[in-house]
Amino acid sequence: MTIEEILQTPPFSLDKAAKSSMLTERLMSLTQRHIAACPEYAAMMCGAGFNSQSCESYCDIPFLPVSLFKALDLKSIPDEGVFKIMTSSGTSGQAVSRIYLDRVTASNQQKALVKIVSEFTGSARMPMLIIDSPSTLKNRAMFSARGAGILGFSIFGADKAYALDDDMNLDLPAVEAFLEKHRGKRIFLFGFTFMVWLHFYKELQKLARKPDLSAGVLIHGGGWKRLAGEAVSKDEFKLRLRDACGLADIHDYYGMVEQTGCVYMECERGHLHASAYSDVITRNHIDFSPCAFGESGVVQVVSVLPESYPGHSLLTEDEGVILGEDDCPCGRKGKYFHINGRLQMAEIRGCSDTYAVTR
Repeated sequence: MTIEEILQTPPFSLDKAAKSSMLTERLMSLTQRHIAACPEYAAMMCGAGFNSQSCESYCDIPFLPVSLFKALDLKSIPDEGVFKIMTSSGTSGQAVSRIYLDRVTASNQQKALVKIVSEFTGSARMPMLIIDSPSTLKNRAMFSARGAGILGFSIFGADKAYALDDDMNLDLPAVEAFLEKHRGKRIFLFGFTFMVWLHFYKELQKLARKPDLSAGVLIHGGGWKRLAGEAVSKDEFKLRLRDACGLADIHDYYGMVEQTGCVYMECERGHLHASAYSDVITRNHIDFSPCAFGESGVVQVVSVLPESYPGHSLLTEDEGVILGEDDCPCGRKGKYFHINGRLQMAEIRGCSDTYAVTR
């Protein structure tokens, strides 16, 4: 299947056999593409002993540690073909990943994102309240993870407003004016988990009269590590927001700038889902063999989208557990899973960014 045909496939429609066949064909093709176009990747595949003839499944394709994108400029396009450079989050002094996109890859990322998220929000664009500050998008040529997230999810917004000012304070007049303008309408809210909790929820708690967001749907992701000191679980996060402003339709997502577009959305049953455009594999901490369902391991993610850089098979710094496949009570096909958190000793970072760095 071509990438165009793959992106025409409904994101949660393929069962295990059909998806495995499609992913094996597509990811093998991407592997060969990047070997031919990226000398550093070719050298690593040679060092790993890669032989396409011995690969029976996409699970057999060697993965790259996601941290390599902090150390090397890995791209499969000429410099003049670079349309956009994405950077991962990072605290002061930490290296960040640099992801090189051409126009085709950037376009396909957006198409995949729209397909996936629309399964949870519907296809209609809604007034959008961004739980962040306008200054996050200051550099349109080089996006941070936060900026990339805002820009990507903005495709679902018809009229956008920011809930925070440039000093990261709650802009209550702006929020109230936005809600008054769109009274009676369904509202789309987007923000990174840490930002929503610290700069939105905690500020709402101080108000005598809180805004009514009962007609809203919130999508948030990244930043759970930053909430470790708050002892906030996902259930508590949802309960507190509902009590504070009536917001009940809340979906977490798992994603990373190294594979933008292929987000893993949380369903109504609280499970993260792999779409037809990506997959998750958990691997043993010792020998990197695939884990059984229900067994915790290092999370590997694969994506059909990366054509401009060799990011189609990556080993993350997260630990997770695959709960099942094709049998989630929500009815969506594909694997569903849970992220336990960062691996011990892994570099602390998250898609929420550190706002002091990215503002």
